[in-house]
Amino acid sequence: MITDVLSDATARMHKALEAAKDDFATVRTGRANPQMFAKILVNYYGTATPLEQLASLQNQEARTLLIGPYDKGALRDIEQAIRDTPNLAANLGNDGNVIRATLPELTADRRKEYVKIVRTKAEDAKVSVRNLRRKAKDELDALKSEVGDDDVARGEKELEQITKTHVDAIDDALKRKEAELLEI
Repeated sequence: MITDVLSDATARMHKALEAAKDDFATVRTGRANPQMFAKILVNYYGTATPLEQLASLQNQEARTLLIGPYDKGALRDIEQAIRDTPNLAANLGNDGNVIRATLPELTADRRKEYVKIVRTKAEDAKVSVRNLRRKAKDELDALKSEVGDDDVARGEKELEQITKTHVDAIDDALKRKEAELLEI
């Protein structure tokens, strides 16, 4: 029973870590990256749909991304969604078939803003991991009557180690992303 709780907590914490890494990938680093645009939600026939489901995303040059919609009727909606996305500042060119999104050069102030955004995303991920730890600890406490205090205490120690491992992994990913953002 304790191992089930711990394995479930580990799996959920791993998903939170992966979600944090995906969020970090959406913050630009001076190069066009399809992941930056993949999660942009487009109002497609009244439904918020991720851009990656509506169009192909290809790097044309270092700072230019080519967005080829599968449905040409969605071209204007895609363009509007990209324009409305905060912290992107992409210059868009629409030739009727594809959209070319060109990212401007990053200034030092803009890089610092992005570092703040990434730190906020990292803190949100850590809070998520801690919430998962709290939920797992409550589940372990509920098992005290069935398995005994000693086994629950060992399980809680293991849970703390699992939590520390995932929080450290988020911190490592944050450090890598900060270094990538501040690299000129």
